[in-house]
Amino acid sequence: MKEIIINNDNQKSNIVVLEDGKVVEHYKELFNNKTIEGNIYLGKVVSVLPGMQAAFVDIGEEKNAFLHIKDVLPKVSEITGNKNEKLSNNDIKKYVRVGMPIMVQIKKDKIETKGARVSTNINIPGKYVALVPNSNFVTVSSKIEDEAESNRLKKIIKEHVQEQYGFIFRTAAFGKSEKEIINEIEELDKLYKEIANKAKKLIDECSFPAKVFEIGGITNKIIMGLAEYTEKIDVNDQDVYKFIINKYPEISKKITLHEKNEEIFSDDILAQIEKLESRKIWLKCGGFITIDRTEALTAIDVNTGKYTGKDSLEQTILKVNEEASIEIAKQLRARDIGGIIIIDYIDMEEEESEKIIVELLEKELKKDRAKTQVVGFTKLHLLEMTRKHLYTN
Repeated sequence: MKEIIINNDNQKSNIVVLEDGKVVEHYKELFNNKTIEGNIYLGKVVSVLPGMQAAFVDIGEEKNAFLHIKDVLPKVSEITGNKNEKLSNNDIKKYVRVGMPIMVQIKKDKIETKGARVSTNINIPGKYVALVPNSNFVTVSSKIEDEAESNRLKKIIKEHVQEQYGFIFRTAAFGKSEKEIINEIEELDKLYKEIANKAKKLIDECSFPAKVFEIGGITNKIIMGLAEYTEKIDVNDQDVYKFIINKYPEISKKITLHEKNEEIFSDDILAQIEKLESRKIWLKCGGFITIDRTEALTAIDVNTGKYTGKDSLEQTILKVNEEASIEIAKQLRARDIGGIIIIDYIDMEEEESEKIIVELLEKELKKDRAKTQVVGFTKLHLLEMTRKHLYTN
């Protein structure tokens, strides 16, 4: 059974996604520092840096946002982005100038030392499909592996959509009827036009920078992405409860409202959350992994710990690395770790052993809703991979 619990206190929203009582995703959002990723702003260019092919944009937040030329050039597709364009053949000054209004979307949230990263390639997300204005491509989630289903979804766009939009089908689109898909596209089209009209009005009134669309924070993102597949939703905040049932009336019967500020996490859930905040995670065999997050990447180290094995050294090492792979996939999802990830497995002598680990890790990562890519082992026998975080940095 899948369950969502939204536990609010006076300072933060603490959200867990459970599968059969196990915490598979965990998110925190401070009320005084809410995530702005996904929000759309009508910003004002405050400086252009030709040497960096970038610009800084005032979006009305504490820090100016960073806009790179690759986030200005139109996307060829969601898979290739604008890689077909040579950045060296373009000049940021062709696209932006100081003082001009510019509509941007938060691509990466602000952190303590940096402002947000933004893009002019707007993405309006829905439950089944994301709409990308001023583009002309159709991409289907790589997690939809059925070629016939992928072709069916693309055919819906080809036959029914006239507007100049790009579309990204999410995994949740699998098996949805043509009517459901078209209805959502019409809703997203209406929403985008409202956003564009609001931005135009602000430009006419010279009232910018200003926020023109708010995605609704982590709570809304989770409900939009998971509620349809969730049997039970528990909340202890009346405002959150009202927001969900008003925006998603079709799931109102799944929601239970608890007393204000009531602790609705069981002791078992609290214990699981505590483990997710630990640097060191023990494996069943006696080995352990450590997770260290830096601004540039996340480093994961695998150790034999107390495990000595019963067979050969290679089999002992492989056993620990296999258990570590399963646990690493769980931890990446539960902690929503994104970006570059380097895994330092215990060195394996046989190439076949490394192949087994790569295949196992890829298999376990398929359970993750986020987009992941396992690059493979380097010459130093470090495994490189990436994961696109869902809601947090």
